Amino acid sequence: MRALFDPPEPRRVSPGEYPMWDRALALLNRDLAVTLPQQEPLQLLALPPNDAEEPEGVYVALANGEWHGNCLYPDSPDNLASALAIVADAAQETVTERLWQAWPLCREHGLGMHPRDADGQLSWWCAGERSHRGPAHVRAAVGALDTLGESSRTRS
Repeated sequence: MRALFDPPEPRRVSPGEYPMWDRALALLNRDLAVTLPQQEPLQLLALPPNDAEEPEGVYVALANGEWHGNCLYPDSPDNLASALAIVADAAQETVTERLWQAWPLCREHGLGMHPRDADGQLSWWCAGERSHRGPAHVRAAVGALDTLGESSRTRS
């Protein structure tokens, strides 16, 4: 039995409950598997609302149930591109704050990358300098880090 002031218990979101979030998270989990292969896939957790009139809050969490930061409001994404941007921010916040490390890292510069629109596609952007091509670069589309052979297992 919960005490009156205990925080509500989160519940794991079932597949298909929030299809747009599921699709976006699947792409982020591809990047997580390549860059942090020791980590289990991220998951969606839901918390009941404080007010019965409000929707539940959905969060991107580590496999152990820890999360940090941004709430995914169930009715906010109207397309996959929007959902991917929102989930990428939330996933990055959770991984960075709960594992105490920047994620994902640019293999070339060792700097944390950030999601940014690049020619209409959400991509991982690095601020590291490139002498022959300018000060910043797009590393890969979100969900496509595996196409670059970026596994941390192969790094020296």
